[in-house]
Amino acid sequence: MAEILVVDDEIGIRELLSEILGDEGHTVLLADSAREARAVRERQRVDLVLLDIWMPDTDGITLLREWASGGRLTMPVIMMSGHATIDTAAEASRIGAVDFLEKPITLQKLLRAVQNGLTRPAQKPAQAPAAAASTVPAGLPSLREAAPAAPLPGASDPPDAFNEPMVAPAAASSVMADSPAARLLVRELPLDAPLRDARDAFERAYFEHHLMREQGSMTRVAERTGLERTHLYRKLKQLGIDLSRGVWRKPSSN
Repeated sequence: MAEILVVDDEIGIRELLSEILGDEGHTVLLADSAREARAVRERQRVDLVLLDIWMPDTDGITLLREWASGGRLTMPVIMMSGHATIDTAAEASRIGAVDFLEKPITLQKLLRAVQNGLTRPAQKPAQAPAAAASTVPAGLPSLREAAPAAPLPGASDPPDAFNEPMVAPAAASSVMADSPAARLLVRELPLDAPLRDARDAFERAYFEHHLMREQGSMTRVAERTGLERTHLYRKLKQLGIDLSRGVWRKPSSN
């Protein structure tokens, strides 16, 4: 499989992409800044880079241009951003980026972009006239229109919903009741608390149950709960659930 470098100053994004790509069999290298990305790039060969645009030291566009002008853009680069404009996407493509992902990144879009990136070499910087600056390249279909044809699931939800459906107690009762620990968590729910607090406590117990059941595999927990990996990760962070590697793994019985 491939050696993929993820460059993003948000630890949550780095951990999420590392987990997803690791589950796909790739070796994932992480960098939290352009400075660290340069060091990784000089130290070893990488097959693909996922590069955030907005970073505190040097932005991703500048780093991409630096690699291109220095002859170091020998790998496909996929840009990522939650606030980019069409002009920014077009500029990244002219410099040599092969794709552009808008945050929050869905699992399907991420895996499709990575697969496509790994099957083609990095683009050479185009020698296009300045007048072409407003043209959006065909490699960026998600930004070709000013507004999407249909909103993402949950796009109209209030901010605290985090774009995922609330876990319904009736739907979860069958999976919650299959272990003594899960039954104990249900009995300890604050049923006399305000609805929002009780709901958060239930969802925390629900997701902790599935994390224990699946030994911390975010892929299997996402399948069990019916959530996108990005939405699942944000929900767990919102609930204050510890996502440190190994916390939910069962100890080996040696």
